Amino acid sequence: MSKHRNDAASTEFEQPCPVRDVLDRIGDQWSLLVLLTLQGETKRFNVLMREIGDISKQMLSRTLKQLEQDGYIRRTVYAEVPPRVEYDLTDLGRSFLEPMKLLVAWADTHHPAIREARRAYSQRASGGRREA
Repeated sequence: MSKHRNDAASTEFEQPCPVRDVLDRIGDQWSLLVLLTLQGETKRFNVLMREIGDISKQMLSRTLKQLEQDGYIRRTVYAEVPPRVEYDLTDLGRSFLEPMKLLVAWADTHHPAIREARRAYSQRASGGRREA
């Protein structure tokens, strides 16, 4: 029976589809913003809170833990009173910035067209009536 437990533990973090595995983690509402905020410099938790803006402490903490678990960021705790904790991108996190910047640029460029398509769809779906 212990062999079965070891087999289960070894596959616990395996996802058969790499794209789904990555997108499930970084495709949430906050992960991309955290990664973008950390580009270029190490930051403390409260600085991240301020710069991101409307994220709760609980959500930022959860997002940072997930990004650390996946190797995108590094959390460093300094033995000071009070303890100082800093976050920065790992090599993996920095390598992700390039494709992420392309995605952000694509979204910026095409967002007006997407909004117009949504408006046109909504208008067609409502039978051509204009929405206020």
